[in-house]
Amino acid sequence: MQQHLILGAGHALLEELNREVIACVRCPRLVTYRQEVALRKRRMYLNEDYWGRPLAGYGDPDARVLIVGLAPAAHGGNRTGRMFTGDRSGDWLFEAMYKFGFASSPTSSHRDDGLTLRQAYITAAVHCAPPDNKPLPQERTNCLPYLRRELALLKNVSVIVALGKFAFDSYLSVLSEMGLEVPRPKPRFGHGATCVLPDGNTLVASYHPSQQNTQTGRLTREMFEGVFSSVRQLVYTASHPNNPS
Repeated sequence: MQQHLILGAGHALLEELNREVIACVRCPRLVTYRQEVALRKRRMYLNEDYWGRPLAGYGDPDARVLIVGLAPAAHGGNRTGRMFTGDRSGDWLFEAMYKFGFASSPTSSHRDDGLTLRQAYITAAVHCAPPDNKPLPQERTNCLPYLRRELALLKNVSVIVALGKFAFDSYLSVLSEMGLEVPRPKPRFGHGATCVLPDGNTLVASYHPSQQNTQTGRLTREMFEGVFSSVRQLVYTASHPNNPS
């Protein structure tokens, strides 16, 4: 059993959900693409065995922070078997998470590298690598029930970090589908924007740490780390309501 599926006693439903995700074949276009990528490979990874399947969420099942991404990268998570692992986006994410105490290591190279998350859980709106990193609307619709079930099972989450507008909108859509109230007017995506939701949880928006954003300077280290500094404070405040400082 892969490390990211070993979630500890008392979390059998989350483990079962992750097995369902890995076996999913709901989207023929995505099934074909992720399998083709795993066969063609990238030259620098020719000697590696690609995962080539959907990626389950992973992390601390008692997490207070849920991080939602867009979808796995074709030669990142689709290769390594873990989201945000083996690509530049993951380098940024885990460095920030490590700095603020949410990860055991600042690097993430493979699903079996021993990395563990603390008070955090990572998932995505879409669990298969899509062509050009652009899932179709129906593919998102097919995948969002998994996110809905994750939200129901991760009962201690109080802060949600949406990496990119796609993840931000997907999370709000799932809240609506679950019958939970969504603020009106609908919260607008913007880097660093926060919104306290009617259920008491806080939604935090961040630009996605994709190379398109980081190499152009749209997202800087300072900006990205600022998000996780805020998240750390939100978690502390929620855990120590009588001593928020």
